[in-house]
Amino acid sequence: MSETNHFIREDPWRIFRIMAEFVESFETMSKLGPAVTIFGSARTRRTDPYYRAAQALGRKLAQNDFAVITGGGPGIMEAANRGASQAKGKSVGLNIELPREQRGNSYANVPIQFHYFFARKVCFTKYSMGFIYLPGGFGTLDELFEVLTLAQTERISRFPMILFGKKHWQGLLRWLKPALREKGFIDSADLDLLHLTDDVEEALEILVDYRRESGVPQTIPKAFS
Repeated sequence: MSETNHFIREDPWRIFRIMAEFVESFETMSKLGPAVTIFGSARTRRTDPYYRAAQALGRKLAQNDFAVITGGGPGIMEAANRGASQAKGKSVGLNIELPREQRGNSYANVPIQFHYFFARKVCFTKYSMGFIYLPGGFGTLDELFEVLTLAQTERISRFPMILFGKKHWQGLLRWLKPALREKGFIDSADLDLLHLTDDVEEALEILVDYRRESGVPQTIPKAFS
């Protein structure tokens, strides 16, 4: 089959699948209220200190009336969803179909399934008022720089972006300053978007303060309570 015939027969129908993913996810997530997305590795084991930190973050956020959003898979995602569900909060899992590694975790009480990465990414950024990044691989870095770029170019608000794990993230920040900021590739204030911490309470305080200062409603709507 030629490339043109393939487009005529297959690609227009994909538009309907894409639309369906947006309609379903937007309908559900528009009712969440204030939400925070937690990113991190799917490969993190349950015995890892960062797993426990993600679980504590999920629990604390839920206790403070934030919905918790993750990629819905294992590792850090599972931990954050687990903490949120244990605190009787809204634990959202935006799971993606992958050949290996990704499988939905049982702690997401608001599970949404995606086929397209870009549709999933839209939901992370559209419905979050803060982001926490724990150690992870290419996917975590991709989400970090995507949100940074959107904030830098003022396509989204300058939401809190928290790098959790000083030992893990310090090397990246040490490289970014001379390689990008000092050479003028980014503005001096761009890296100020990032908050580096090892403290669950500090991360929570940053998000609570931002919610209060920005006038975001304090509680999750009754549709999800």
